[in-house]
Amino acid sequence: MTTYSIPDMTCGHCRAAVEAAMRDLDPSATVAVDLESRTAEIASAAPEDAVRAKLMQAGYPAQIAG
Repeated sequence: MTTYSIPDMTCGHCRAAVEAAMRDLDPSATVAVDLESRTAEIASAAPEDAVRAKLMQAGYPAQIAG
């Protein structure tokens, strides 16, 4: 599980878009979004760079939270 900081994620629509993007990339991925902290914990078999590229494509640039 990797935690991503997604600053542009602010509402329920954003949550749904991030979840849909991850399901499209990896149907078995699990996603736990925290809108308050603007983070998402994502567990996926896809490589980290593919996850970030898919989020960027969906309009939600992300970085690994640290």
